[in-house]
Amino acid sequence: MTHPFLDLAPLTAERFASIEDRVARLLGTAQDVVVMQGEALLPLEGAIRATAGPGTTALNVITGPYGQTFGDWLRDCGATVVDLAVPFHTAVTAQQVREAFAEHPEIDFVSLVHAEAATGNTNPVAEIGAVVRERGALFYLDAVASVGAEPVLPDAWGVDLCVIGAQKAMGGPAGVSAVSVSERAWARMAANPRAPRRSYLSLLDWRERWIDGGRRALPHAPAQLEMLALEACVARIEAEGVDAVTARHARAAAATRAGALALGGGLEPYVHEAAQAAPVATTLRAPSGTIAAELVARALAADPALPLAAGGGALAKEMIRVNHYGADATPGVVRGCLVALGAALAEEGLQVDPGAALRAAGESWHG
Repeated sequence: MTHPFLDLAPLTAERFASIEDRVARLLGTAQDVVVMQGEALLPLEGAIRATAGPGTTALNVITGPYGQTFGDWLRDCGATVVDLAVPFHTAVTAQQVREAFAEHPEIDFVSLVHAEAATGNTNPVAEIGAVVRERGALFYLDAVASVGAEPVLPDAWGVDLCVIGAQKAMGGPAGVSAVSVSERAWARMAANPRAPRRSYLSLLDWRERWIDGGRRALPHAPAQLEMLALEACVARIEAEGVDAVTARHARAAAATRAGALALGGGLEPYVHEAAQAAPVATTLRAPSGTIAAELVARALAADPALPLAAGGGALAKEMIRVNHYGADATPGVVRGCLVALGAALAEEGLQVDPGAALRAAGESWHG
């Protein structure tokens, strides 16, 4: 008996290359795009280890937990790391990056997360990219959460290594990811004696065995399910239109924020400025005297399908995250989250106005 998820024909090199080409079009890039066979941590780590090492001075921007991880990898590679950390309720500015260069003119590598889904902020990559270009540094960007939720334009922004994942706003699987690589980044890898080779982390292996060979022979057997799912979610974005998809995410974020403010009960946005809030997810600060994880558990008891989560680690006490991305960037999901959070807050004895929240969210979405 055949099964659509089990009895799959091998994915051809031609089909694999066509999926890479569609991802490149999604990013508006003429750079090489390598689709990697694993979750986005694979190219995120691989790109750092390929391009950084002793002699590298890296400006590592920290606006959430992933920035902290990148700093750890950079140090492990032997790079000198200059951390630029800002409070997680805000975003970094191009001026702060410019000041870091002025203080450390030897910086030749910049690592940045575009949107931090874990903290709900988003960074002004275009403005930062202009500063990085002025100084000639290599620019590494984690766009895993942002792609599909807001524009991601590596060529226009001067990004040398742009890593994306399919599992958030693209609405695809977690087990496949991609990275666009500039010629400058390839040259940095080729000159780095510590760049991974003959390794699952190796981007150079992909270039030499796949790209330089005209993309005719895959270096190893691809994960058919994940590749077909990636192809399907790119096709879905193409059908809806990239601008329409990003606009839908922006409306979901704005409606969630407006509804949460109108709900009352002491609930407030975690990211102070709306312009610095990521469209992929809205983070909220739990009211004083409550525990975010407990509020989320109560809300999910009513509807386990809602995309609600508590913050990770220490943030589990104070942060509620509404993950309105992909198929969940809809008015119905936003309404459901607001109603469930209102009920959870009311159980705590707090005064809430679900009707006002729904009106505010609706006006924001359609306004």
